[in-house]
Amino acid sequence: MFGLSALDLARIQFAFTMSFHILFPAVTIGLASYLAVLEMSWLRTRRQVYVDLYHFWLKIFAVMFGMGVVSGIVMAYQIGTNWSYMSEFAGSIMGPVLAYEVLTAFFLEAGFLGVMLFGWNRVGPQLHFVATCMVAIGTLISATWILAANSWMQTPQGYAIEGGRMVPADWLAIVFNPSFPFRLMHMVVAAYLTTALIVGAVGAWQLLRRRDNPAVRKMLSMAMWMLLIVAPIQAVIGDFHGLNTAEHQPAKLAAMEGHWQNEPGEAIPLLLFGIPDMEAERTRYAVGIPRLGSIILTHSWDGQFPGLKDFPKDERPNSLIVFWSFRLMVGLGLLMIALGLWSLLLRRGGQLFTKRLFLRAALWMGPAGLVAILAGWVTTEVGRQPWVVYGVLRTADAVSPHGAPALALTLAIFVVAYFFVFGAGTAYVLRLMRKGPQHFALNRAPEGGPGEDRTPMRPLSAADVGNDDEGTAEGAGDAADGERS
Repeated sequence: MFGLSALDLARIQFAFTMSFHILFPAVTIGLASYLAVLEMSWLRTRRQVYVDLYHFWLKIFAVMFGMGVVSGIVMAYQIGTNWSYMSEFAGSIMGPVLAYEVLTAFFLEAGFLGVMLFGWNRVGPQLHFVATCMVAIGTLISATWILAANSWMQTPQGYAIEGGRMVPADWLAIVFNPSFPFRLMHMVVAAYLTTALIVGAVGAWQLLRRRDNPAVRKMLSMAMWMLLIVAPIQAVIGDFHGLNTAEHQPAKLAAMEGHWQNEPGEAIPLLLFGIPDMEAERTRYAVGIPRLGSIILTHSWDGQFPGLKDFPKDERPNSLIVFWSFRLMVGLGLLMIALGLWSLLLRRGGQLFTKRLFLRAALWMGPAGLVAILAGWVTTEVGRQPWVVYGVLRTADAVSPHGAPALALTLAIFVVAYFFVFGAGTAYVLRLMRKGPQHFALNRAPEGGPGEDRTPMRPLSAADVGNDDEGTAEGAGDAADGERS
């Protein structure tokens, strides 16, 4: 297929399925916490607006959660089918970590998800809030285990090699590996930013179409507060993450910066633009700011870090891909900060809900979080190459011995199936978003009968017997006659 090898096709297939999967958990992590905040706000204030928003976003959360589960199952199977040598070599470490995610997070989510989705009129308010919180906590626990596994592959420690296989020597070192705290914080905050941008975009879309109501205003306001506060925090976390990468994955950092070699005594510029050429071993058309690379990446005026020429050619990541995926992520992050600051200025001037230029900007920024997550994932995973377990197991040694035709066929099937299934799911989510929040009736008396909120223990109990005493007596007599017959 287009001259691609089995290894290339296996990597493309993994990248394709992973790109779909990573988006759904990111949104559900943010939405679960957002739903918990909405329900807590309702319990504290009893304002109808929070109930309307809760039930609006609950429907979207349910669809996104379902698509995340389906795409996650495919990912688990694909590791075993396409990367069997990795499973054989590192399975004694990867397997238990992923199993912990199922035993803790997935069971917790599954146990309370039904109450969260269907229990509003069936359990008390406090119990329902507990269920919502448990689902939100479950999504965070899930992210913790998944990021622990991925971070260990990036910065492995706490293992030994026995009989040609990796075995655990220190589980605390495995889970709390050097890059784990930074990756976990970076991903969770990215999920919150992504959710804030989506919520803000839906609010902006409604306002642009003159659907101005308290629920729409509240969702836009809450989203912009989140963006204003969290986007700068993400920049700080990213800075610490970069320092960690410089220490533990210097080849990745060099590829991200398009940096090839150090000149003795010279500070490193920060390249804003350039086209890294892996064959010529230089970055063409480079446009940079002198010394800023040293200041940002080493926190010193003339600090240096290794260039790509300091590593063997077969251990260099593809700088062209990583260079631009990283800049896409950072560029979108800066736009998020700018949008948050703009919202603050408009809020102080009383124009947050009426400035149409701002509302259009918020609408167009809706997908920015999803794009930034994909760009960050490409930076992380392509920058790790040519390793699956960094410095220990090469990607070429981890792939299963399948032929290229078989992988090309399964890749084509995946593409068709994913665009059909997840395309339909995404279209339904967009339809729900266009509809907007609706009034949700509180204290609705449950109706009896099969399929209703309250199913009676005896079928005749569901019969209408009237409101006056005569009707009640007649209904009771009819029911008694029916039972005697």
